[in-house]
Order: sequence, then C-alpha cells, then structure tokens
Amino acid sequence: MPVSPPRALLALLALPVLLFALITWQVLADGPLIGADERLSRALVHPDRLSELLADLGNVQVAVPVLAIALAYVAWQGRAGGRDRWWLPPLAGALAMVLVPALVAPLKAWTDRPGTPAVPPAVGYYPSGHTATAVVAYGAATLLLLGLLRSPAVRRVLVALCAVLVLGASYGLVRRGYHWPLDVVASWCLGAVLLAAVALVAGRTAPPVTRSTRRSSSGTPSSSNGPS
Repeated sequence: MPVSPPRALLALLALPVLLFALITWQVLADGPLIGADERLSRALVHPDRLSELLADLGNVQVAVPVLAIALAYVAWQGRAGGRDRWWLPPLAGALAMVLVPALVAPLKAWTDRPGTPAVPPAVGYYPSGHTATAVVAYGAATLLLLGLLRSPAVRRVLVALCAVLVLGASYGLVRRGYHWPLDVVASWCLGAVLLAAVALVAGRTAPPVTRSTRRSSSGTPSSSNGPS
C-alpha cells in the first residue's frame, strides 16, 4: 500500500527530531559531541566582513520582511483566485515564524550554553535563533510560493535561492563565531519541523489540478472536444 504524502512527511521528520534530541542531550551533558563541536569551531572561525554580512541574513529585520511580502502575495493570489480557505497557508507561515522565538528562548535559558571565544562571555547560545529565523522565514516563503508557480525551472531557482540564503546565514554565523556549529544544526532540525507543518497546511489547501482536454489511450476523442 503506498504511503500518503502527509504520512511520508511525518516519517521523514523522525530524523530531525531525533537529531535535535541528541544534540540537546549532548549540550546539557557536555558530552563528546561538544568537544568535537568546539574543535570544528576553532578550525572554522575567521571573523571578516563577508561572514558578518552573511550572518545578517538571519536577522529578524532582514528575513521577516521577506516572509511578510511572500505571505501577502500568497494571500492576495489565493483570494483573487477564489480559493477556499485562502487565508490558511499565509496564517500557517506567520504562526511558524511566531513560534521561532517562542521555542528558541526557553531552550536557550534551559541549556545555558556559553558562546564561542569570538564573542563576549555570555550564555544562551543554543540553539541559534538567527539560523531558525532564516530557515523558517525563507523556507516558509518558498513553500508557499511554490504552490503558485507552474514553471519547473522557476521552481528550481526559487528552491536554490532559499538554500543559498539559509546556508549562507548558517555559514556566516559559524565563520564569524556567533554560534557553535551544533547550534546551527539544531536550528535546522527545529526549522524542519515547523516547515513540515506549513507544508501540510499548504498541501491541504492547494488548488485542484485542472486538466486540459484529453484523449483516451485508444485515441478516441473525449466527449468535451470530440465530434458528436
């Protein structure tokens, strides 16, 4: 029996959920992964202007307006097209963004992880809020816009642009020393869960597929376009 798309999506979520739990446990227990994470950070950290600019891609002031424009466009297109519950996908995207600080802030307080040597002494760096913001803002915008695009080439470009923005912000945060690598990976996992919820809502409210006039396999004209 084939697996339905929602079930397949939920099954795929097992990996990020388990990985997030593993990383969080290692942070709390100061496990062996933390030592490897710190060594990797020392090898990657090299603060420069480029890393600073890339890290800014995860700023709320940069990422959230991009999402807001996408949500407004999707809502406008849905309402203009007469789609049922046109407001639901934009609402799901907005709620996913609201959940980022609601989830990240308590996790930061709970784990109390110190920052890298490249930043002033402080705690509360796990997980990375900037990474989660980038993943959810650019990811949700991409997921919702994909439902309006029919050109495969344009869809591929949009997905590639989203990946570049998220990976660029993630690289900049680690390269600048704002976050440990595992802080960033954990936020990828958290963002994946939130985006899965957006994808499920967008999938349930997608417009029906319209088919052009078609012929049967034997070449007989259909009743809509064939001769009487």
